[in-house]
Parts: sequence; C-alpha cells; structure tokens
Amino acid sequence: MASFEELSQAVFDGDEAQVVKLTKDLLSSGANPMEVINKGLIAGMDRVGVLFKNNEIFVPEVLMSAKAMNAGVEVVKESQQTFDMPSLGKIVLGTVKGDLHDIGKNLVGMMMESNGFTVYNLGVDIDPDKFIEAVKKYQPDIVAMSALLTTTMMNMKSTIDALAAAGLKDKVKVIIGGAPITQEFANEIGADGYAPDAASAVEVCKQLLN
Repeated sequence: MASFEELSQAVFDGDEAQVVKLTKDLLSSGANPMEVINKGLIAGMDRVGVLFKNNEIFVPEVLMSAKAMNAGVEVVKESQQTFDMPSLGKIVLGTVKGDLHDIGKNLVGMMMESNGFTVYNLGVDIDPDKFIEAVKKYQPDIVAMSALLTTTMMNMKSTIDALAAAGLKDKVKVIIGGAPITQEFANEIGADGYAPDAASAVEVCKQLLN
C-alpha cells in the first residue's frame, strides 16, 4: 500500500503522474482525505519551501512540485463530492499598477494554496480600484501585493490609501513583497507585513491571521 511518505516524496520530486497515482491508491485503501492532503501533499510541499528559502532549489523546481501537489489535491476533491477543502483564510493577490511581473506573485499564490489558503489571483498591472472591487467581492482576510520595479513601489502606497479611503483598511491585512521591497518600506506605507520570498509569505500570513 502507498504511504504518506511516498506521496510526500513524489510531490518533492515534482512527479505529477506519481502523485496522482499514489493519491488514488491511498484514497482507495481508505486513507482519510485530510490526512492525504496534510501528511502527503502539503508535507512534500513544506520540504520544497524550506529548500527554496535556503536557495538550495529554484523557481522551476518549486513550480513543478506545486503543480504536482495541486494535481493531487484535485484527485482528493474529485473523489469526495462532498469534500470541502478547509481554508486557512482568503487572500486577494496581485501585482500593482504599472508592473507586469508575475512569476514571483504566481509562486506566492501556489505556495499559499498549497498551505490551505484560498487565493484570488487578480493578475498584473492592477490599479487600486481593482483591488478595492476584489476586497468587496471576495471579502478576503489578506490583500497581498507585489512589485518588482522601484518605479511601481509607490503604487502599493496608493492602493493602501485607497483601501483606507474606501473604509476597508481595517477589514483586511495587507502584505507586500518583491525585489525592491523592504520591511522599512512596508512600515513606511502602513502595510501589515512584508515577505522577502514565497515561503516567508506563507508564514507572515499565518502569523497575521492568528
């Protein structure tokens, strides 16, 4: 019989076909769907996160593992018509106005999802009004913004100011990240958190929601 360790290893290896097969094996042998997700799929992704944080593996490997993990989660969802993935919280994610970078942002989204958050990824070049619309529509716990250019950093501040003007700033936590961003900048513009990389972003969100 397949084991959680084998499943976690297959996620770690980014082996999508093997993840799907092992997930099906575990479910058909009566394993608890939540344990398959936590002890198998997420456990594998956690190992990836640690190595990524220490620069021992890089974005392509993380994307492969995240894709494999998501394939496993889909198998669990399909097998349990009634299965509702418990969510740690809802996150609206986007790259700010004027900035078209999305690899880092998408990576953050994948890491968040693989840790049990529900993510609404708005895309790139998102102006403050779009963030406000999304907050009204999805009522998230956290708004996560990314910028890769020094020229677009200030659009994070305009988005936070717009949230405040719309009376939404007290309803959500705002975290920011991206190459030029620092903790000092986050403090300066009134963000609730800053993360230097995708693995840290997950930790920051968990801390903010506890």
